[in-house]
Parts: sequence; C-alpha cells; structure tokens
Amino acid sequence: MVLEPSPASQLIPARLPAERLGVAVVAELVELIVTGQLKEGDLLPPEGPLSERFGVSRTVLRESVKRLEEKGLVIVSQGRGTQVLAPGYWNMLDPVVLSALIDNDQSLGVLDQLTVVRASLESAMAGSVAARRSPEELRRLENALTAMRESESETDSFRQADVVFHFALMEISMNRLAENIAKHLYKRAVESSRYQGINPPDAVSRTLQEHADIVEAIARGDVAGAEKAMHNHIHISWERRRLPDHAPRTRGGSAAAQPSD
Repeated sequence: MVLEPSPASQLIPARLPAERLGVAVVAELVELIVTGQLKEGDLLPPEGPLSERFGVSRTVLRESVKRLEEKGLVIVSQGRGTQVLAPGYWNMLDPVVLSALIDNDQSLGVLDQLTVVRASLESAMAGSVAARRSPEELRRLENALTAMRESESETDSFRQADVVFHFALMEISMNRLAENIAKHLYKRAVESSRYQGINPPDAVSRTLQEHADIVEAIARGDVAGAEKAMHNHIHISWERRRLPDHAPRTRGGSAAAQPSD
C-alpha cells in the first residue's frame, strides 16, 4: 500500500544545494511557519521523509529542527513528533524569524506593530536622555543631527546618518534592554523595501525638523517634550512613508534621499 504524502510534506522543497544545508532548511521551515502554510498544531513530516525531501542527512535535519525549537516555532514531543506552535511562543526578535515576518508582511501589519513598539521604547529612552544627559552626550546628538543635515542630498549617507542618530540616543539612554530590543527591530526593518516606503517631496526636510525637535527638547531637559517629539516622529515618519496599496518597491529604491525612520 502506497501512502499519500501529507499536506505538510508537499510544501517542503524536493532538493537543496549542498552548500546551504542546515541554514536553508531552517530558513525554509521558518518561512512556511510564519506565512501560515504550516499552521499552529500541524505536525512536521517524520524525520526520514523530511530529510529526503530537503536532501540532507538526518543529523542536519535534527539540528535544524532543534534550531526551530530554540526559536519557539515548534515543540518536539516524544511519541507525537514535531508540532508547530502558536505565534505567541515565537521568538520574534530572532533575526531569521523577524526577517521572515517582515519580508512576508504583505499587509504591513507587522511593520505597523513594529512602529508602535519602537515608538514606545525610543520615546522612553529620549525621556531618560533629557533627564540626565551630560554636555558631552548632548554634543554627540547635535553632531549626529549635523551629519544628517550635511548629507541630506545623498541617499545612502542620509539614511546612515539617520540610523547613527537613533543609535546614539539609545546608547546614551543607558537602558540596555530597551536599546537591544529597539536596535534589533530597527536594523531588520531598514533592510525592508516596504519599510523604506514612498518618498514624499518634503520627507527629508520634515525628518530633519523632527530630529531637531527631539534634540531641542533634550537640550532644555524637557522629559515629556522629548518623549512626545520622539514618539510623534516615529509614528508620523512611518505614516508618510507607508505604502497605501501595500505594494513592495523594487530593491534599490529612488535616487532621491529617503529617510529610513
């Protein structure tokens, strides 16, 4: 008697190049799970058939499943097999999981949620900086803002200066947990063409003014003002970049400077 392949088996690619092996197995399975092709409660095919489908040894397959379990995507139970877990268990700060979520974010819902989390964390850090910044730390932020102004006509340089500004503020805040989470979210987001979004004509000038508002609030020790300026900046800049039709842009983008906030 010949058994029909399970729906989960049919999703697995038949063969992978040898050089990719475990990394590719993990990436493929992560994408199948985060996109919902393998759903909560689904069981992965048995080890033997699954290793054959990927064209890898059982050892490589076993290690790959272990990586999935570490990322919170599956649970391996003796006698039951490997079962897909609900999103609430996933380690969404894991680089592979977060990248897969963002890359497959057709509705932009993940990036909307990322913006809410970023705004909460960075506004709190901005308030902390306003409460206790030293003259040297203030100069660091002012220099970062100056670098943004000096590179406003150069796309890549402006984006990098923008990132440097935010990272400087995070580091000055001395909130290592918030800094770590915010940097993970920010670094993965700016790699996405959807996050870069559209390019309004006044985007650069508005971005510069919003950063200047943050620095000015910090300079006068205005905790509430710094929190509000950062919170508004992150939300407003995302809203003006957000693609209304959810269509991804081609990589490389426009020749004009596009802020990455």
